[in-house]
Amino acid sequence: MSWTVNVSNAIKNNAPKVRKILDEHPYIIDAAKDLRNKKLDVIENIEKYIEQVKINVEASNGHFHFAKTKNDALSIVDSIIKNKNRIVLSKSNVLYEISLREHLSNRDIWETDLGEYLVQIGNDMPSHLVAPAIHLSKDDVAGLLNKNLSNDINKSTSTEEMVRYVREFLMKKYINADVGITGANAVAADTGSIILVENEGNIRMDTVMPRIHIAITGVDKIVPRLSDAFEEAMVQAAYAGFYPPTYINVTSGPSSTGDIELKKVTPATGPAEFHLILLDNGRLDAAKDDLMRESLLCIRCGRCYFSCPAYRLYGKEFGNPPYTGPTGIMWSAITMNDYSKSQLCMHSAGCREVCPMGIDIPKVIEKIKFLDLS
Repeated sequence: MSWTVNVSNAIKNNAPKVRKILDEHPYIIDAAKDLRNKKLDVIENIEKYIEQVKINVEASNGHFHFAKTKNDALSIVDSIIKNKNRIVLSKSNVLYEISLREHLSNRDIWETDLGEYLVQIGNDMPSHLVAPAIHLSKDDVAGLLNKNLSNDINKSTSTEEMVRYVREFLMKKYINADVGITGANAVAADTGSIILVENEGNIRMDTVMPRIHIAITGVDKIVPRLSDAFEEAMVQAAYAGFYPPTYINVTSGPSSTGDIELKKVTPATGPAEFHLILLDNGRLDAAKDDLMRESLLCIRCGRCYFSCPAYRLYGKEFGNPPYTGPTGIMWSAITMNDYSKSQLCMHSAGCREVCPMGIDIPKVIEKIKFLDLS
């Protein structure tokens, strides 16, 4: 099945869902406008908010790390995990950005999001921020699972059965994992908490089963308060077409208990260590640019992809995976200094019309095109 058929099926499944969600829950549109203002405040005062995150992560018995570059982030990860071998990952674009899985490829490391697992076993790259495997048809998935998981899987196997096979395989990885590594949908400066949104339940496993939880995310994910972090989770899920989200996870430091004389001690049943690595990798420079700073408002809902003719035509070649599609052009420029794919943009401006954060994506891409030619 061709890319155009696959993405057309995804659009037919997704676009009406988002419209229905917004029609039934109009408060989400107001929440998106409020969130834009909150995120702009952080961008304008980014150094202050990074310091606030540090103070509050450490106040919750967590460990805070700041990584200027991707290599800094990888070095920090190495210093935390040392010789631990069994690692589970949740879906995160930042983990791709720093090439984490490749860096740790000599260990027993597994993606636990279904789409990311399929991308991993196919030696592939994501084609969408939210749905990394939309370029694969059901038959494609059957072939991958037959080759990598069980000979009993074939084209007649139901989608439900395929999911069961993967779930049973990954459950063994959760139980034995030493380290769980995630991204973060939002970071609350006032508490040092991270918010993770999901539907599969794998992130809950990744964050509580291993004894070490590492969250790696960009400084652009900071919001002022925990209530704002929940707002970002709500808006992101709605505009991605998955509302209400099945799970919203909050992590504020390592596991703890207060069941003996109400004295809080750590660890308890869950992780003994929580580490937050905040990554710059071009974001702070973008924050200083009056136009490029708009890119930092992106909440990774992926809605702009499906209104973009260039993405429909070129797929993951429009950008640099995992940063593909209209928002991917911006993020390829910020994090990879790659401006070249911007020339594929047709400036239909559909991306601007559907963006919940009101980012003028065509105008940002126009600047990136100029940078590519200069």
